[in-house]
Amino acid sequence: MTDDPRQLLRQRLRQRRRDLPAAERIAAAETLALHLLTLPFAEVSGHVAGYWAMDGEIALHRWQMQLPPQQTYCLPVLHGKLLRFAPWRPGQALVSNRYGIPEPDVDPAQALRPEEMALVVAPLVGFDPHGRRLGMGGGWYDRSFAFRQRQAAPPWLVGVGFSAQQVPSLPVEDWDVAVDAICTEQATLYPEPLNA
Repeated sequence: MTDDPRQLLRQRLRQRRRDLPAAERIAAAETLALHLLTLPFAEVSGHVAGYWAMDGEIALHRWQMQLPPQQTYCLPVLHGKLLRFAPWRPGQALVSNRYGIPEPDVDPAQALRPEEMALVVAPLVGFDPHGRRLGMGGGWYDRSFAFRQRQAAPPWLVGVGFSAQQVPSLPVEDWDVAVDAICTEQATLYPEPLNA
């Protein structure tokens, strides 16, 4: 057991999303796809990344199936302490990484760097009304997209989760990389700048 308040909040919010009924999850994935497809930057061209939903995370399959033709869907691949991204379509080979998460069966060194992506959709454990986010705590997305703290650069970053994962307020850490939007089955939030 831990006394870290952020870790305790993660545990509570992960259980909250796991407790959602199956029918509610399916409906939420449908509506989430509509929110993602209507983002102001949704029509961007190039490689776009989602994730393999696990542990109660909101699913992206409806969004993936409706992507415009100028976009290539990718999944994250662990590479050292950073994420890389590899194109993937249903039916293509997957392997489990060291956390048991399925990822494309490719050489991670040959996968796309974060800077090569046009849009990345990442799962959230929690978020607040100001668009601040809470991830799993491993820092994968923050390390991989740290370059965005120094310059406004692609890709567009979008956090997703169920509306039940919203909390009144979250602290901001120096290493937190801001997202451009947070989408749930109920709404889209556009975060305030972290230094605001």
